[in-house]
Amino acid sequence: MSSSPVAKKMKSTKVIGTHSGTFHCDEALAVFMLRLTDEFKDADLVRTRDPAKLEPLDIVVDVGGVYDDAAKRYDHHQRGFTEVFGFGGFNKTKLSSAGLVYKHYGKHIIARVLGVAEDAPQVETLWLRVYGELIESIDAIDNGINITSGELAYNQRTDLSSRVRRVNPRWNETTNDDVYDAKFEIASKITGEEFLGQLDYFASAWLPARDIVKGALEDRLNVDPSGKVVVFKQSAPWKDHLFDIEPTLQPAAEILYVLYPESSEDPNSKWRIQCVPESTDSFINRKSLPEAWRGVRDADLSKVSGIPGCVFCHASGFIGGNETYEGAIAMARAALSI
Repeated sequence: MSSSPVAKKMKSTKVIGTHSGTFHCDEALAVFMLRLTDEFKDADLVRTRDPAKLEPLDIVVDVGGVYDDAAKRYDHHQRGFTEVFGFGGFNKTKLSSAGLVYKHYGKHIIARVLGVAEDAPQVETLWLRVYGELIESIDAIDNGINITSGELAYNQRTDLSSRVRRVNPRWNETTNDDVYDAKFEIASKITGEEFLGQLDYFASAWLPARDIVKGALEDRLNVDPSGKVVVFKQSAPWKDHLFDIEPTLQPAAEILYVLYPESSEDPNSKWRIQCVPESTDSFINRKSLPEAWRGVRDADLSKVSGIPGCVFCHASGFIGGNETYEGAIAMARAALSI
């Protein structure tokens, strides 16, 4: 047990249960998230594999061989378990204990952290986004789902699950249950910091950009008759929103280039032209800037392109710049025609 009975009475009347011994990211995060709820705020924790000790606990995650929301039992190791998130198109990845807790308590947690009603429209948007950006990867790693069907181009050991794994006592370290329990709390805090950090980013930075992207997409035909160029009057995280909103556009259009000022506060700011990738995580562009421009700068680029005021074109052709908006839109139109 990770704390004394006296401490338990002082902290909470609720007790969360999970397994003892080596811990993983999913139950570390599940416990942290439960402690963000009204019901399990500051709850004590019992780490054991003894069914008799788990049975009276208020909620149990990642152990016990039972998934039953009504009974507050959230294990995923039992034979025949096939539960997936089931919302927002997330229908393939089997859930871990983190995914189970997030599925049932995530909206409540987000609303509580943000201080809004659980049925506020931003809550569901954020619930889906945080699942896709964070929780699903934890589910997949814990269930042994490879990130790719082919050979990895490089090793990835900076993910949250790897960080938690390294918090466990070392193989050559003298240890006991108290050491494991203390380290579990450290791991749970690490996962919680990541969870709250991502939620804060998506609530405070990502979500407010959606209206900016939506407005720019609606105005695209006023920028260029092709409808393939979008102008943002300020730099903002646009990729996720563009890919979400683009399929709903009428008339339909595949956006190829986005333009935005380097500084929205400077009326004389230089402008950027950036290619839209094939997907949010892809390094392949739908249509790169012309090959003859790539790696060329300033007057040489203006000469090659025939467009005054050019500043640069990246060697890969994914982004370029011009001294003015007029120059940047000229670059976009020229690139469209090549």
